[in-house]
Amino acid sequence: MPIKIPNQLPAAKTLQEENIFIIDENRARTQDIRPLRIAILNLMPTKIETETQLARLLGNTPLQVEPELIKVRSHVSKNTSEEHMLAFYKSFDRIRDQRFDGMIITGAPLEHLAFEQVEYWDELCEIFEWSKTHVTSTFHICWGAQAALYYHYGIDKIPLFQKLSGIYRHRVTHKGSILFRGFDDEFFAPHSRLTATDKEAIERTPALKILAESDKAGVYAVSTDGGRQIFITGHSEYDAGTLRSEYLRDKAAGLEPALPENYFPEDDETREPVCTWRSGANLLYSNWLNYFVYQATPYDLNEIG
Repeated sequence: MPIKIPNQLPAAKTLQEENIFIIDENRARTQDIRPLRIAILNLMPTKIETETQLARLLGNTPLQVEPELIKVRSHVSKNTSEEHMLAFYKSFDRIRDQRFDGMIITGAPLEHLAFEQVEYWDELCEIFEWSKTHVTSTFHICWGAQAALYYHYGIDKIPLFQKLSGIYRHRVTHKGSILFRGFDDEFFAPHSRLTATDKEAIERTPALKILAESDKAGVYAVSTDGGRQIFITGHSEYDAGTLRSEYLRDKAAGLEPALPENYFPEDDETREPVCTWRSGANLLYSNWLNYFVYQATPYDLNEIG
């Protein structure tokens, strides 16, 4: 089934070229079917790139999905044009009275700040609280996962001595996990962050269970019972070249970044990276949509919460 996106969203052209099944707004109106409404709070600076990455994964399922792009009112994007934001994004105030089958809250390059120092922290806390009663399942990514664990359960992030950047081997540690149904015992996923998640604090929290982790990258996936809240510390949505772009950006800024681990063939930054996590990423989002959103959400959205 297709993903329903606005007619002029830049991601549409890219997805069509990749043979991802999309449906425009006009055609969707003629179908007698209710799509899954997925709110996407996109906090990443590279908004168009992130929109495309997430739309690619959401569109690779048997379900019709209708994303709604959300922005915080207390922050103005410096890397995305105002025209794009006005055309495709709604502020939280405009959707707070609506309900959604699912929600994705992305990461943001803010690990160097205490959560309370983030300029839109109060608004984000409001959204976290709202999601508990207006969304069937919320999928948090990287810094978004750390921020949500801090807000909901008081679990703070832990600074790392150096940035964790690269592709890491993971294992499914909760063998009965529906989120990782169909996964191999070991799989790869990208990480790009300056902080870690406190495993011991998670293990002391009865409401949470660790589903997958990595010897090098630490805790990867955490969930509440029933999957109303899911926390992913990595970036399975990344394209093959995303870590390279981040590395070259930091290098150009004079930050002397280390090469992303297990990424460039033979650690040669002039060679094209090989994507080893695409199948796992597609299965992760497919499982989330099918088991924790589609199977759990009521047909009448007003019944959520």
